[in-house]
Amino acid sequence: MIHQKTTLHFILLFSIFALSAAYFIEYILGHQPCNLCLIERIPYVVSIVIILLFIFIQKFEGFFLIILSITFIIASIISFYHFGIEQGFIKESLVCDLNSNNTDLTKEALLNQLKEVTVSCKDATFKILGLSLATINIFTSLIIATITIKLFLTYEKNK
Repeated sequence: MIHQKTTLHFILLFSIFALSAAYFIEYILGHQPCNLCLIERIPYVVSIVIILLFIFIQKFEGFFLIILSITFIIASIISFYHFGIEQGFIKESLVCDLNSNNTDLTKEALLNQLKEVTVSCKDATFKILGLSLATINIFTSLIIATITIKLFLTYEKNK
């Protein structure tokens, strides 16, 4: 199963790269992420944990592969939802405005809230080759989900 481990190492490195790029875009380039952008990072963190567990435990390979597949299927759905909001065929939901639950209505609190910059989920502040990061994430998540499903099916066949 050298091919399987090599593929998982590649997915691990890609997940680390994707998170690093997101933090670079946020903290170095100064593009503030919306709430969905932050949520879209979670599957990459989960995949890093799953793959590291897979590497170090070396048991339950099928279980880890199916969980990894589900993680990236969910990542694709979240990214597609975000893409739909960006394109206007899905309306922004409360997820996009999670910071607005402030019940303090004093003058100072309202002024401080107005000073905070909130990024709308429909505004793509950073694009690569004209594509938003949500759009790119749809394709990368689907590709990784397909790869991990194939790894799972191969693992089950060779078991």
